[in-house]
Amino acid sequence: MSKLTHTYLEGIIEFLKRIEIEEEHAIDQAAQIMADAVAKGNRLFAFGCSHSSLPVQDVVYRAGGLMLMNAILAPGIAHLDVRPNTMTSGIEKLVGYAKVILDNQPIQAGDALIIISVSGRNAVPIEMAQIAREKGIKVIGITSRKYSQGVESRHPSGKKMHDFADVVIDNKVEMGDAMLSADGLPSKFTPASGVTSSAIMHCLTTATIEKLLERGITPPVFIAANVDGGAEHNLNLIKENRERIFYV
Repeated sequence: MSKLTHTYLEGIIEFLKRIEIEEEHAIDQAAQIMADAVAKGNRLFAFGCSHSSLPVQDVVYRAGGLMLMNAILAPGIAHLDVRPNTMTSGIEKLVGYAKVILDNQPIQAGDALIIISVSGRNAVPIEMAQIAREKGIKVIGITSRKYSQGVESRHPSGKKMHDFADVVIDNKVEMGDAMLSADGLPSKFTPASGVTSSAIMHCLTTATIEKLLERGITPPVFIAANVDGGAEHNLNLIKENRERIFYV
């Protein structure tokens, strides 16, 4: 294994250890919000622009995953569905687009919404958090505090996404996200936020499942469809929870 590969893996492990220690309380608070929503019959949603949509997609319709996680997707937002991909950098700056997205989603007061924005500076995730909170939706923000504090807002309010979140979880990445440097290359390379944000998302679903079990509530969890009986298990649970699942 190359020296830089070792450096990358060691850096990722350090970030994850810091999340385990430094974000324990925030993750617990966020999972409490999510468990409360489920216990009250409300729903769970998650949103991210461009590459920040990928950690969201990683917990939706996933073997071993909490069935109640719904992704909010919209044209131009999920990155790889757009040609050219470079359009996403402009779309996430559009003032007013978040309202269009939310107005066309089944999300409502009492629901919980996770928003991932590494820099927290662009208009769409900022307005998504702002409008959701105004609607009585609990907002959980996943961001890099260092990155967000080091850049200016691209929203007329001058606010960042984390300013409108009920709970903020820091994914620990540096400004610019890239981790590594090498002689002969002027820019840093190899990002970290995809790993740390995905880990946080799985921590949240794990902690929510745990909290529901503590309350005597059996959460619906997917079994891999490639395991015998998995498809039948999943179909039955989807039918039972149909009013809170919007991706089928």
